Amino acid sequence: MRRRKLLSLIDVKRIENAIQLAEKQTTGEIRVSVAGFFWGNVHAAAEKAFSRLGMQQTEHRNGVLIFVVPGRRKFTVLGDAGIHAKVGQEFWDKISSAMSKEFRATRFTEGLIHAIAEAGKQLAAHFPADPTQERNELPNEVDI
Repeated sequence: MRRRKLLSLIDVKRIENAIQLAEKQTTGEIRVSVAGFFWGNVHAAAEKAFSRLGMQQTEHRNGVLIFVVPGRRKFTVLGDAGIHAKVGQEFWDKISSAMSKEFRATRFTEGLIHAIAEAGKQLAAHFPADPTQERNELPNEVDI
């Protein structure tokens, strides 16, 4: 599936709204990135996107990236050091499994929204929003 076709199958506005809603409960940051087709290691490309998007620059190292490569039918979910230390690899595997199930059923928007909501719950539990500060360290727009 090509990136353009995936973009026609997802509701970008709903995804961006889900990110905004999840981030209201936490100091954490969530991004979704959709990559074009490429050969090579998807996880390594996700790590590069993580860096390019400044995910590691959040104050509490609590950024989460959902990186999707439609042309390869692959994706990965990465959490920065702060959130990963709290939830461990098992959490990321659980999110990935749920996303895979939704993606196989061609419910791409729902899969992404579910992953965003689950990441948001964990971020809120470990890095709750600070009512004295209202800031958004990273954009909520889907990176294409």
